[in-house]
Amino acid sequence: MAEKPRLKVPKEAKKGEIIELKTLLSHVMETGLRKDAAGNIIPRKIINKFTCEFNGKPVFSADIEPAVAANPYIQFNAKVDESGTFKFTWVEDDGTVTTTEEKITVV
Repeated sequence: MAEKPRLKVPKEAKKGEIIELKTLLSHVMETGLRKDAAGNIIPRKIINKFTCEFNGKPVFSADIEPAVAANPYIQFNAKVDESGTFKFTWVEDDGTVTTTEEKITVV
């Protein structure tokens, strides 16, 4: 399971402003191609989907492939026209879901 995600989201923005959002999720990734000391394949364990919503509407999404590094860092921009909440979601191969939310005030 992943640790608590780190986020960088501005606390305030002007109406119509384009803001930069940054996320980093500490996570042990396994490609499913390595073997353990006994020669058994270590099961694949990656984050395969990331999504961001603002007030319930999609803002950004990415399908993540096995070649991604551990602790995936994602940076993207979004335009904000109203105060609200960003919801960030990471989904792992085994169905484990990590979510966190961050509020922003539009002035």
